[in-house]
Amino acid sequence: MTIAARIDGSAALVSVAGEEAVCDPAGALFLPAHGLLVVSDLHLEKGAAFARRGVMMPPYDTAATLDRLTAVVAAWRPAAVISLGDSFHDARGARDMPEMFRDRLNLLMKDRDWFWIVGNHDPEPPAGLPGRSVREIAVGSLLFRHEPLGQACDGEVAGHLHPGARVVRRGRSVRRPCFATDGRRLIMPAFGALTGALNVRDRAFARLFDWTVFRAYMLGSDRVYPVAGKMLSPG
Repeated sequence: MTIAARIDGSAALVSVAGEEAVCDPAGALFLPAHGLLVVSDLHLEKGAAFARRGVMMPPYDTAATLDRLTAVVAAWRPAAVISLGDSFHDARGARDMPEMFRDRLNLLMKDRDWFWIVGNHDPEPPAGLPGRSVREIAVGSLLFRHEPLGQACDGEVAGHLHPGARVVRRGRSVRRPCFATDGRRLIMPAFGALTGALNVRDRAFARLFDWTVFRAYMLGSDRVYPVAGKMLSPG
């Protein structure tokens, strides 16, 4: 099946530092030239981490996140996967993860290269799981890391900030996670089921992009919506 056939109007094509990439509505990024799928901020076992601190949350986040991950891997059939940091919510997440979830991850990783980029929540390699743990990795003209550098950095693809966007039309407000890019760098949305989003109009994003050409690729229920920066609302 060709890349064009798999896009089918629901995903969005972007160019970052000259590399073509596909923004999937689930919040994953696919680079067809490299057979590479990228996801960020899975925060697996977040519910369990909160429970250990005495904060009870619904214990379904890992299963839901793995369902979504299984679906995008099946859709794009990548040769390699990069998990862009904060794959687990804390250092105990991978070690204490139930075997049924570990088995699902091992099945997804079978017969493909898998890279765990370290994050602020998971600075060590995930215990008991295959794959290679790295601080950053270069692919083509792109450099993948967890936290974006504060200065301009052509080709950077990062996570960490959980970008989201808000649009107000005719008195109605819509807030959704988004891919954030100006064509030079791209910040990934959080992929995990139990993750929030920070508005791209927040000052944390102010110096990261050329706002004259910035676009937010907002995640809808079944497609990606490109929105120019000037159309976005704060809050």
